[in-house]
Amino acid sequence: MDKRSLSIAGHRTSIALEPEFWAALEQMAAETGQTMTALICSIDANRQTTNLSSAARLAVLGWYQAKTAPETHP
Repeated sequence: MDKRSLSIAGHRTSIALEPEFWAALEQMAAETGQTMTALICSIDANRQTTNLSSAARLAVLGWYQAKTAPETHP
């Protein structure tokens, strides 16, 4: 587990994730033109879970699912 600290809404927090999840979040941030902090803030603002680390993992899962989902055309 890698633990990183950042500020969200003026509060310091830390998130512990496996290196593979950090790599995926870095790729997500790069592809969306966001900083890592902006991406984590967005995940925090939209999370349904009480745990930010879990919300980050779910965001990565959703991102990969969206990338691999077959396109549907009406």
